[in-house]
Amino acid sequence: MEGTVMCTVIAMDHTNLSYRACSVCERTLPDVPNPVCKFCPNYNSGRPPPPPVRFFRLLVSIATDTEVFNVMCFDRAARVLIGCSADEFFDFAKFHPFAAANAGKILEGEMMKMTLTKPKNGNAQHLRAAAVVPLRTGFQPAIKSLRELYKARPGLS
Repeated sequence: MEGTVMCTVIAMDHTNLSYRACSVCERTLPDVPNPVCKFCPNYNSGRPPPPPVRFFRLLVSIATDTEVFNVMCFDRAARVLIGCSADEFFDFAKFHPFAAANAGKILEGEMMKMTLTKPKNGNAQHLRAAAVVPLRTGFQPAIKSLRELYKARPGLS
């Protein structure tokens, strides 16, 4: 199902929300301490490697009026749902270990308008959310609700 759909967020896989990539060329980097991009000009130039950055990769289950399926939300679309950068969320989650699971719970039931596209990678399994627009007037991104939740609980701000 490609195109724009009205849908409801059913669930979010909170086990692996982001990946690290080169801050220059945005190629995926291995999940090891101090990864280095071997494709950037800095790699063989003797200059220090660029620092890695995190990008979102959210697997979200959605329901339309006719079916339920999984959609992959990469960084631009995921930022609408989460409300901050993947680096910011990763740092927040270091101090609040259940933040990712709670973000999924916060987003459950939210109505969205999503523009879905087929993946460009032939090995990919899920449609991509190219654009996400919340439909509820009072929608708040997950990070805003999480900050309120943890601020309200003493010792967890």
